Amino acid sequence: MKVLAATNNAHKIREMEQILSQTGIELVTPKSIGLSLEVVEDGNTFEENARKKAQEFSQASGMVALADDSGLTVNCLGGAPGVYSARYGGEGVLDDAGRVQLLLKNMRGKEDRSAAFVCAIALVFTDGTSIEVKAECRGKIAEQPAGEGGFGYDPVFVPQGFDRTFSQLTAEEKNAISHRGKALEKLRDCIGGRL
Repeated sequence: MKVLAATNNAHKIREMEQILSQTGIELVTPKSIGLSLEVVEDGNTFEENARKKAQEFSQASGMVALADDSGLTVNCLGGAPGVYSARYGGEGVLDDAGRVQLLLKNMRGKEDRSAAFVCAIALVFTDGTSIEVKAECRGKIAEQPAGEGGFGYDPVFVPQGFDRTFSQLTAEEKNAISHRGKALEKLRDCIGGRL
């Protein structure tokens, strides 16, 4: 089954392709079908943003669309950066490394470093029906970045049960425990009969 990835984020597409490789879902990129679409992520929750992206990409392409909205929630920051994870510090102002540095600055002196990566996924079919799932990966924020892999906040996120950041894990290790991996696994279980 061909499914359109409702994102222009190459890192997310690569992770989703790796996780979905054994499912019978062939992920199609917007670029590969000549679709240029930017969706305004103005929802108050990860679920609202994922649903909106999947709906708009599906309507624009006439294809089944899969959207992911994910982010980091940090307890001592009241759940921030949350749905603003990719825009932390302002829209288009900081790159991944800049957002990580801002996060560490805002956490300076905080004893509670607990956090969670959250992922909401919406799969919207051409008839407008959808399947939505959500998952999280709990952990803590490291004192400083470590590792070369991953993207976003991966260099400072240490998942529960590990002493390494997401960036220090192999892609296979990360995908097996990550918020995105767990959410896509839930999705796979839900769609069984619709493939």
